[in-house]
Amino acid sequence: MWPRVFDFVFYYPLVMSALWMGGALLFYFTREYREPRYQNPVRRPDSPPVSVLIPCYNEGANVEETLQHALALDYPDFEVIAINDGSRDDTGAVLDRLVGTNPRLRVVHLASNQGKAMALQAGALLAKHEILIGIDGDALLDRYAAHWIVRHFVDNPRVAAVTGNPRIRNRSTLLGRVQIGEFSSTVGMIKRAQKMFGCIFTVSGVIAAFRKSAVHSVGYWSPDMLTEDIDISWKLQRAGWQIEFEPHALAWILTPETVKGLWRQRLRWATGGAQVFVKNLDVLGHPLSSPLWPLFIEMIASLIWSYLLFATLVLWGYGLLFPPDLVADEGSPMWPGSAGEILSTVCLLQFALGVWLDGRYDRGLGRNYYWLIWYPLVFWVIHFSATVVAYPRVLLRRRNKRARWISPDRGIRPPD
Repeated sequence: MWPRVFDFVFYYPLVMSALWMGGALLFYFTREYREPRYQNPVRRPDSPPVSVLIPCYNEGANVEETLQHALALDYPDFEVIAINDGSRDDTGAVLDRLVGTNPRLRVVHLASNQGKAMALQAGALLAKHEILIGIDGDALLDRYAAHWIVRHFVDNPRVAAVTGNPRIRNRSTLLGRVQIGEFSSTVGMIKRAQKMFGCIFTVSGVIAAFRKSAVHSVGYWSPDMLTEDIDISWKLQRAGWQIEFEPHALAWILTPETVKGLWRQRLRWATGGAQVFVKNLDVLGHPLSSPLWPLFIEMIASLIWSYLLFATLVLWGYGLLFPPDLVADEGSPMWPGSAGEILSTVCLLQFALGVWLDGRYDRGLGRNYYWLIWYPLVFWVIHFSATVVAYPRVLLRRRNKRARWISPDRGIRPPD
């Protein structure tokens, strides 16, 4: 039994890496290769107006820069709506100071912290336009992003959402540099591959656009979900809508620079993913949702892998002290050893492909390649640990409990 467990722990990431790389290359050569550079979008005369929604919670230090970039969009007709979600810092004062400086800007203050889902819904209900572009309160929207996003809604009336391409802008620490590679070799690559194979697991909450009528048809964002972006993606696709990935639509984001902030972010992601898993347990029983079956099966496999990896590491650690017969024989593909070398090689190959794919959007991306050798050690441990912790939390969590922001995911303690 145990050799088979070790084999699954070893081969699962290799198989998924091959699928991601193959799908990403297929996406690149069929959809991306002949596109102009992101600074030269096609300016279509039939482009509809858009509303940019910016939910803010305790973003006083960043929101002014975020609004300046949003208001500098190179697009003929748009509005910007900033939603202050009951911030306890000076976010509200900053927004009030800026609201009279540009006629395109509108500000909404919520009396108390309601969570990002409710903030987005408030902005959507107030928006004048059908196409909604949502970004985080610390994200810098690229000035050409709207052109790249809107074309999908115009070309296909079944498109309900378009997920953009987030890029890391804080690169002064090891964690920041490693996440640069992660967003290219994992986030961007997986979205490319998923789009070629069927459905997309989630839009990127930091840069995503929605058709308002589609969001309305599925009841807007769910206020009890910790990751409203994953949940809305599944709600839309289960209702028959489509989601597109647009790599040219860029947003420059801040990422955690402390281990505490990174753990909190990944635990929230894992917990939100677990909520979506539990909520959609019936998806395999609905033939009309068959395009989502591969995603759901992969979620099951990832969950099993995380718990088996945990068990494998426990056994390996136990074997260092008391060598049992349960531990795999010499030559078996068990990490560490030959398996570690193979996994590291494939991981670096995946990183190289990711850097090559996103190098056209992010100059100097290759300079961070050296730091990516730390990714398996840091992020795999955090990923499977967060997954192992998240599922019991979801099963024990009170149903319909409102999901509210505690603080931005950067290790920052909220004001008392």
